[in-house]
Amino acid sequence: MKRAAAGLTLDDYLPYRLSVAANAVSDLIAGAYHARFGLSIPQWRLVAVLGEDGPSTQQALCARTRMDKVTVSRAATALGERKLISRSPNAADGRSHRLGLTGEGQALYAEVAPSALAYEARLLEAFSPPELETAHGLLRRLELAAMALAAKMD
Repeated sequence: MKRAAAGLTLDDYLPYRLSVAANAVSDLIAGAYHARFGLSIPQWRLVAVLGEDGPSTQQALCARTRMDKVTVSRAATALGERKLISRSPNAADGRSHRLGLTGEGQALYAEVAPSALAYEARLLEAFSPPELETAHGLLRRLELAAMALAAKMD
């Protein structure tokens, strides 16, 4: 590994490599989802989470997707304007609302989900099952380590 004078070489810096790889995958999929379904990446993530988990608050969506409040709010507004999600009062907290997929949103999710799985399969076809299992395990461990470090820094 080569190192710059300050000891940092971006191509060897794992957080940078993860970000670049995630952006490359997101850009690939985003182009397809935008062209086919008219969804941005944040909108797609909300549709996917609501389709998988059911109705949720914006705060819970921020935590689940790791997107900030403004991004979630803008995506939710755009999806609401398209009548893909609806807002209902949150019985547990009168200050917030629960977002859920409408019938049209559920139909879109039913169409998007198989497309997402097909893109994933094409993207990962060069990897063996043991390699994919290792990659998933390492990503889970990295996420847990990041959360533990963040908790220590609070």
